[in-house]
Amino acid sequence: MITKAAERGSADMGTFSVAMGVGNLSRGALTAVEATVDTGAFHTMLPASLLAELGISPLERQEFGVADGSVSEYGVGMARIGLDGREWHCPVIFGPEGQYLLGATTLEIFTMTVDMVEGRLIPRELRARPI
Repeated sequence: MITKAAERGSADMGTFSVAMGVGNLSRGALTAVEATVDTGAFHTMLPASLLAELGISPLERQEFGVADGSVSEYGVGMARIGLDGREWHCPVIFGPEGQYLLGATTLEIFTMTVDMVEGRLIPRELRARPI
């Protein structure tokens, strides 16, 4: 398990990276990676080769819009993600080499939000309303 997210900010670029772990859905060691926090990315994207090495397979293929305006199709599967001392099963995109992006879905699952001024992740307040 990755115990605490190590955060490294880059104020001039408006981005920062966090340490996280990734593994298959069974219990076992997580592989430590550093991912750029990208709230514009729907799911977390990791290199397809890394996910395959960890025994994670795509469950389906989906189309995603990319930053240059084009649309690309990627495999999507489920991985165990470790972040801030916790672990959850999260969807992951099987991306190209060198792509380590922590996306919005993973942030939602972990109930985290982004503090861009400090370049860090912070817990989000949970709210529930009775019907």
